[in-house]
Amino acid sequence: MNIDRYMLRINKSNTEQTLIEGCRKGRPDAQRELYERFAPRMMGVCMRYIHDREEAEHVMIGGMVKVYEKLDQFTEEGSFEGWIRRIMVNESLMYIRKNKNMSLEVEIEAVDHEPNYHVLEQTLEANDLLQLVGELPVGYRTVFNLYAIEGFNHKEIAAMLEINENTSKSQLSRARKYLQSRLEVLHKTAIEKGESNGS
Repeated sequence: MNIDRYMLRINKSNTEQTLIEGCRKGRPDAQRELYERFAPRMMGVCMRYIHDREEAEHVMIGGMVKVYEKLDQFTEEGSFEGWIRRIMVNESLMYIRKNKNMSLEVEIEAVDHEPNYHVLEQTLEANDLLQLVGELPVGYRTVFNLYAIEGFNHKEIAAMLEINENTSKSQLSRARKYLQSRLEVLHKTAIEKGESNGS
């Protein structure tokens, strides 16, 4: 075992534990450090669900307040960041349920074949893929994020969004078809651009 790496892991764990204990005691310096450490990443989580930046920031800040309030509920089983992330996802879903129509349906043309993902990986940046996900209607985007990124199953998603499992599956299927059709267009555009540059 690499002793330096092992010690680094211990030190990081102790630092996080100290930070948690400081926040539980209501120390402002610990609360500020926790916010500065996690807020930027949690803003990214909220932005995947809520595209208005000001609204996403409002939800994120509300989520951080909940983190402080519920710190005693963190059992230290599993990742602390994962625990915070779950709060942010729940806060984002609450916002969507209050402000959006989750049953939104949009007709999407059937996709005849899968795009070449290997080519797309070479031509698209991660931000481009996130932007495509951002184009999805709110219902599709929410289910896709929960299933493909957060790792929830359809039963869990159905309970979280107060829909039935078949609706969750349908939203995911439509989201995938939409993304496939958009990726196909980008794939063709990339090929045509390459051919024009090569000529």
